[in-house]
Amino acid sequence: MGVKVKGVKQAQRNMDAILNNIQGKKIVRALQSAMIIGSSQAALYTPIDTSYLLNSQFREIVVNGTRITGRVGYSANYAAYVHDPANVQNFRRPTAEKEFLTKGFEDTQSLIDKTVAQEMSL
Repeated sequence: MGVKVKGVKQAQRNMDAILNNIQGKKIVRALQSAMIIGSSQAALYTPIDTSYLLNSQFREIVVNGTRITGRVGYSANYAAYVHDPANVQNFRRPTAEKEFLTKGFEDTQSLIDKTVAQEMSL
């Protein structure tokens, strides 16, 4: 005697949606952690005169279909000028460097890799 069961396909779709949502949350959490680590190190290298440049640092996550992108930057209009190594400047802060955003992420690359692997495995 066979029994008809309704809603099996809908249950499978709901289960797939839940699993995809968990994976999406892991990716966003791992990306956010990576951006926090890199931008924190970049903040140490950022030149400080009035703190406007340091306070203009931002992080954003953009979802475009299946592609998730994280972006760290500075909204101050002179950030590119200060970041450019071709422009010679003397900084007051002893830890300040040219290409501060790039160096911040390069110096913490191994920690970022380890953190992303850990976040994705949870």
